[in-house]
Amino acid sequence: MTESTGISILHVDDDSAFADLTSEMLSKQAPQFTVETVMSPSEGLERLDTTDFDCIVSDYQMPHQDGIEFLEAVRGDYPNLPFILYTGK
Repeated sequence: MTESTGISILHVDDDSAFADLTSEMLSKQAPQFTVETVMSPSEGLERLDTTDFDCIVSDYQMPHQDGIEFLEAVRGDYPNLPFILYTGK
């Protein structure tokens, strides 16, 4: 996945305040985590086309495409990529 010894996480969340908080908490929990946040599933799919990630952390409730639909889209091209789905509700 990544060439470094760190763990590269793609974080997808449409709520910028919650996205910032989640990214900060992940980075504080494990210094080896590198977190890149995007604001929509479509942006997430675009990033997956250009960058290797070790894991995806995704919000569930997002407009246009929810977390389950995003997971299904990811599984089509990346069937073994770890995917963590969460909700703030």
